[in-house]
Amino acid sequence: MVGTAPVTARWSNWAGNQRGSATTILRPGSPADVAEAVNAAVAEGGRIRVTGSGHSFTAVALADDRRMDLSELTTTVSVDVENRLVTVPAGMTLRALNGLLARHRLALPNLGDIDAQTVAGAISTGTHGTGVAYGCLSTFVEAITLVTGTGEVLRCSADEHPDVFAAARVSLGALGVLVEVTLRCVDAFVLHAHERPAALADVLADLPTLIGGHDHAEFYWFPYTARVQVKTNDRVPANDRPLPRWRGWLDDDFLANTVFASACRLGRAVPTLAPGISAVSARALTERRYTGRSDRVFCTPRRVRFVEMEYGLPREALPEALAALQRIVGGLPFKVLFPVEVRFTAADDIWLSHGYGRDSAYIAVHQYVGMPYEPYFRAFERVAAGLGGRPHWGKLHYRDAASLATAYPRFADFQAVRDRLDPNRVFTSPHLTHVLGA
Repeated sequence: MVGTAPVTARWSNWAGNQRGSATTILRPGSPADVAEAVNAAVAEGGRIRVTGSGHSFTAVALADDRRMDLSELTTTVSVDVENRLVTVPAGMTLRALNGLLARHRLALPNLGDIDAQTVAGAISTGTHGTGVAYGCLSTFVEAITLVTGTGEVLRCSADEHPDVFAAARVSLGALGVLVEVTLRCVDAFVLHAHERPAALADVLADLPTLIGGHDHAEFYWFPYTARVQVKTNDRVPANDRPLPRWRGWLDDDFLANTVFASACRLGRAVPTLAPGISAVSARALTERRYTGRSDRVFCTPRRVRFVEMEYGLPREALPEALAALQRIVGGLPFKVLFPVEVRFTAADDIWLSHGYGRDSAYIAVHQYVGMPYEPYFRAFERVAAGLGGRPHWGKLHYRDAASLATAYPRFADFQAVRDRLDPNRVFTSPHLTHVLGA
């Protein structure tokens, strides 16, 4: 039977900008328990939202009725080393998945820089890394099992309910509760990481070489400066240049978290210091090279809290968008304390993926918690939307269903699948009504 509990505390996401209380907490132990909870909600006219690790900045996981926690959901864990397939509970975190794969000498082909998300949460919002040959993490999905709004336990793949598969790999949780996911993996691999400071103008002038000459490439622009930090990761045969433990602690723990947090607090208290702090940060990050297990290179600890907006743009629109962003930052009545992240992905065929049908460049703007951000984000959104941008589903944006319908060619097809799988809208919420319609 599905476990239930009265609300004992308000829920908040990682950033602390989304908070709320549910009427009931559901903790199913099996797919059958999930189906039972769905049927009960339908019978009572209720709603269910599934909450993962809380790493979305939007209200996509916010429940105003019943909140479902999948941490106790048990399904069979299956690792097919020969065919490089793994089947796991949808509530498993990426960190746990990476450890599981490593024990079987497998890995995901690409990752973002945070591994705290659940598998279901990561794929449902279109989580991505960087690399021109790679789509978002949902492109690695081979099959999904979900419990629909009618209580049906439905397995879908490219060969089995292909329309549901095209919709459900990035679905915002609007089609059902993901209970099991099968992912296509690759043999475990080692990455050579190269991180270096550079001039923004030089990076943009030679952008095709940067992104085409490396397996994974990204850069961070420091506001109020002309400087960036470039990061490239490439596959190599041996882990022959591991990062010394002291250097990893110094760069990734002490400087990137402890010192940066102090700098942000100072900038929040004395905003006029922000440009100087940004300039010092740009110069403090020196060049380094090292090798490591793929997931340990891709993923880094993030303890400094922030809010974020990210837009996927047609790749050719990147220079125009960055130029506009520089003007926006320079004209704001407050200061920006976080660098801007730029990444790249390949086109895919997932209906609500930000990368549907086109190669993309992603621009992510951040602001330290407690600092004003809405005018900054809205101004950038106007630029990004005008360039054909699509907002990341897990990050702050202000678009509504009517606006988003024009950004996604298969938006109406997604709605048709939603009508069929969740006719009673048991999985809706005020946020989903806003971005997907009633």
